[in-house]
Amino acid sequence: MPTGLLKEIWTVRPQNARLLGLDVGKKTIGVALSDPSQSLATPLQTIPRTKFSKDMEALAKIVAEFEVEGFVLGYPLNMNGSVGPRCQSVRDFAAEMIRFPAVVGPKPWVAFWDERLSTVSADNIVDELVEKRKTRVNAKSSGLIDKLAARSILQGALDFIHASS
Repeated sequence: MPTGLLKEIWTVRPQNARLLGLDVGKKTIGVALSDPSQSLATPLQTIPRTKFSKDMEALAKIVAEFEVEGFVLGYPLNMNGSVGPRCQSVRDFAAEMIRFPAVVGPKPWVAFWDERLSTVSADNIVDELVEKRKTRVNAKSSGLIDKLAARSILQGALDFIHASS
């Protein structure tokens, strides 16, 4: 299966299978999970980044537990739509991830989805939910924003898939 922009590979995605949404950052990986019908994304967890092999071990556990068959990675385009260094970092992450069959399986399907403003959107949700500054800091340190950003990325991709079907 292919790796590329979602708009180019959505028709060959795994069918009736869960997809994992990833918000890959320098310090954490926000993780969200779709339902098997690929309609609804749910925030799952935040993985603190350490060594790449440890990151892959954490993802492999999630993949096995939830029988994940594909991935949607947030693709951090610049606000004008151009590709910047963070996009290359996500592409490098995906290329390395594909080298771990325990994570991606024998036929990896990895899609990139425009994540512009996903973290801002998640941040706004948290701001609406909490009123006290202390609670806001705890929400950020708990990884809530990262997994909500991953959910935003994955839900946007799922909405695109359903609108295009």
